[in-house]
Amino acid sequence: MEKAIIARAPGGPETLDWVDWTPPAPGPGEVLVRHGAVGLNFIDTYFRSGLYPWPGEILIPGSEAAGRIEALGEGVEGLSLGQRVAYTTQTGACTTARVLPADRLVPLPDAIPDEIAASIMLKGLTAQYLMRSSFPATEGQTVLVHAAAGGVGLLLGQWLAAKGVRAIGTAGGPEKTALARAHGYAEVIDYRAGDFVSPVMAATDGLGVDAVYDSVGQDTWRGSLACLKPRGMFVSFGQSSGLPDGFRLADLAKGSLSATRPVLFDFIADPTELRTRAAELFAAVADGKLTPRIGRSWPLAETAEAHRALEARATTGATVLLP
Repeated sequence: MEKAIIARAPGGPETLDWVDWTPPAPGPGEVLVRHGAVGLNFIDTYFRSGLYPWPGEILIPGSEAAGRIEALGEGVEGLSLGQRVAYTTQTGACTTARVLPADRLVPLPDAIPDEIAASIMLKGLTAQYLMRSSFPATEGQTVLVHAAAGGVGLLLGQWLAAKGVRAIGTAGGPEKTALARAHGYAEVIDYRAGDFVSPVMAATDGLGVDAVYDSVGQDTWRGSLACLKPRGMFVSFGQSSGLPDGFRLADLAKGSLSATRPVLFDFIADPTELRTRAAELFAAVADGKLTPRIGRSWPLAETAEAHRALEARATTGATVLLP
């Protein structure tokens, strides 16, 4: 008998239960994966709370994991029993084992352990598509990144610095601002100390930034727009503080701004594109451009406590759950 974290109704972390679970046998084109580590992300809380619609009557949260293949369904090619793999999906990872379509799996290099892989599949691929596709920042440009000490933020800071992009970050408190500075950010603003717009404008000699990568939402979107230079890009890819309530298309008129609301899974829907983006991510880790940071590990059975810590902004870097 396997185990899983499930919710039977939307709500807070208290809705999550640790239960016995029996995954189905893999069908044609499917694979059974035993998890070595599961990643924790804000999207998990969006599904748990009901902000995002559930895929069925019950919810198994979890959007990234790594492990080994235990069984292959009919017709699966290019994968083998015992092979290490990783993946990201919208839900379903908080189990000891699960069945997935084979084309959603990415083979893992030997140099990347399960814990690291589980911490970077969603967050690392998010950083990759943000800087490659949503706003392809280039050497000499300046960007603003909110939640710079979070899982995506720490990866973005390092990757942007490696490209010669000047990244300004925001984070809450001295510990988090120091952590972000150590991960590639040229300047980091403590948003708890006051408004972030004035420091950003001062740091850019009043010009503003070329783009803002904003995963916070309601608390930051107005300030994000105010920090952009004319014809700048607002990349809204999350809402940890709530949806950007009140945003109107007319808000972009001042400065001829642009805005996009990308979602990772639209950038990796094609299996070839998924593996191409993952290959760049793994290469960046292998050559030292990226040093993933796991702030804390929790037993998978204590996923509810991990959700509480994440929503209280009591985590830094990535959090992984261990079956």
